[in-house]
Amino acid sequence: MSDKALVIDVVDNGGQWTHREWRMLRYLKVDTQIIPNTTPVEELRELDGLILSGGAARIGLTGELGNCAAFLELDIPILGICAGHQFMARHYGGDARESLIPEFGAMELQLHDGGGKIFAGTNETQTVWESHNDEVHEVPEGFFITASSPSCAVQGMENEQGDRFGLQFHPEVNDSEFGKEMFENFVKVCEAART
Repeated sequence: MSDKALVIDVVDNGGQWTHREWRMLRYLKVDTQIIPNTTPVEELRELDGLILSGGAARIGLTGELGNCAAFLELDIPILGICAGHQFMARHYGGDARESLIPEFGAMELQLHDGGGKIFAGTNETQTVWESHNDEVHEVPEGFFITASSPSCAVQGMENEQGDRFGLQFHPEVNDSEFGKEMFENFVKVCEAART
């Protein structure tokens, strides 16, 4: 494995907590920067991973996330958060819609079969921080559900290759009980993918 710092950038989709995602990666000693979602793919630096941030209301449904579709074609691990998660689901053939019960604030979720790679080492039941009017209701083919809450069936998803992850909630917010561990787990995935 290289001694060079991991490079994981955060795509700014207009979310209110994008800077917290960047700060969490900095805390974990990752070489990171926030980039506009309009950044051309050819202008990206050499990345080990990418985070698609949350965004303004409805943006995960409208598909107006700049070049995120092109970013999702990159051969690196990618984590989609909130709107990024919804966009990822739709991009790969799943779907998202208006939530029957929008979630704001603390919510308890339950892991499915250990929760996959992102939830590794965290509790089967845990509290996370929500802020969404829309949600994924159909996971794409080749993905499986990693976590659910009473009012949102797809709080988390992962693809079978283990390099695409979606989270409906905000792990970067302090109120998410194991948020730091989730970022650490994503960093580990990126480290493993570069070897």
